[in-house]
Amino acid sequence: MDILYRRGRATAAEVLEELPGNTHDSTVRTQLRVLEEKGHIRHEEEGLRYVYMPAVSRHAARKSALRHLVQTFFDGSVEKTVAALLGGEAARLSEHELRRIADVITKARKEATR
Repeated sequence: MDILYRRGRATAAEVLEELPGNTHDSTVRTQLRVLEEKGHIRHEEEGLRYVYMPAVSRHAARKSALRHLVQTFFDGSVEKTVAALLGGEAARLSEHELRRIADVITKARKEATR
């Protein structure tokens, strides 16, 4: 998805060129098909080639992926998710980053009491 967001549109071969490692063409084509079935991307036919492009905004895809991650690995618990994110990583956060996180929490509290 990141490649498609960055490029705007690409063929399976162009996606494959940008992937690190030794990924197979069939793997890329399968993943593109799955992403299309889920509605994340779409394609247009140009001659014999399919050209793929995002079907949803990066923001919408990010929200969907995050919702899936929270449901799958953290039993739907935002608290468990945040605890896991901050667990070992909190020591690496700058004071500025911690302040911004605190501001997000303050804002969420205010919206919850409305």
